[in-house]
Amino acid sequence: MLVKNFALIGASGFIAPRHVEAIKITGNNLLASIDPHDNVGYLDQYFPKSRFFTEFERFGRYMDKINKESNGVDFVSVCSPNYLHDSHIKSALRWGTDAICEKPLVLNPWNIDLLKEVEKESGRKIWNILQLRNHPTIIALKKKVEKAPPNKIFDVDLTYITSRGLWYYASWKGKEEKSGGIATNIGVHFYDMLSWVFGDLKQNIVHIHTHDRASGYLEFEQARVRWFLSINEEVLSDEIKAKGQRTHRYLTIEGESVEFSEGFADLHTRVYEDILAGNGYGVEDTRKAIEIVHSIRNQEPIGLKGSYHPLAKKVQSKHPFK
Repeated sequence: MLVKNFALIGASGFIAPRHVEAIKITGNNLLASIDPHDNVGYLDQYFPKSRFFTEFERFGRYMDKINKESNGVDFVSVCSPNYLHDSHIKSALRWGTDAICEKPLVLNPWNIDLLKEVEKESGRKIWNILQLRNHPTIIALKKKVEKAPPNKIFDVDLTYITSRGLWYYASWKGKEEKSGGIATNIGVHFYDMLSWVFGDLKQNIVHIHTHDRASGYLEFEQARVRWFLSINEEVLSDEIKAKGQRTHRYLTIEGESVEFSEGFADLHTRVYEDILAGNGYGVEDTRKAIEIVHSIRNQEPIGLKGSYHPLAKKVQSKHPFK
């Protein structure tokens, strides 16, 4: 396979090293990257000769120049803050490259339609990181559901607690207009997984939605799902805290635990392998999850009524900066 050339936007972010590692492991090359912050020393482990920019204008000038050459950039990986994804994807396509974008692809459903138009005009392709579709446990679960009777409705509980410190609220991630809020920023890939496994959405109810947690009920063609997400470590059980863990993923189906806490380390590499083979997930594949999180973000929570997740009863905390 020919070596492909990559550029990356958002090199100092949390998720960028996974992309850089995937580029390296798949035998390809990172020509350049951009980030306003220069805390990117990890690049030395992978591509020490890669160009780095802190100004988007200079990065864009480099991209214009290099893509006039025969060995220009083939892919731009977008790892920037959520609210900038669509803009950076459009830049990549205008430079004549494909774009590989971290989740969420966009914050609003109508942005998907706009990106499809730009994609069609450019003749290039937009790929999305939907890594849970590559998780062996989730793949096995999907096969199990496909073999179930068509009228079978599974009862599912999804819990995801990933502790974040006070820095979170000062960063773009703590600002709903930039991150999309809790459900979007830490939960969008779970909603994608649920819709991929259990089919089209029939009902979406939000019970609570605050700065540090969100909980609700989703009904799909083949599942009734109670879900709870939080970035507050106080929500963790004493048992989990005693183990020194700050993150807890928990999925139960019909009362049985589905363990998928492990196996995340190489998922980005698997996604890159699929994309390089032309089998990755495109723009339209993201629509269901984006519609779900957009609805969650714009709903008025109904409180503890109906079928709600047990952790929704946990005492809610005040915003630390308000």
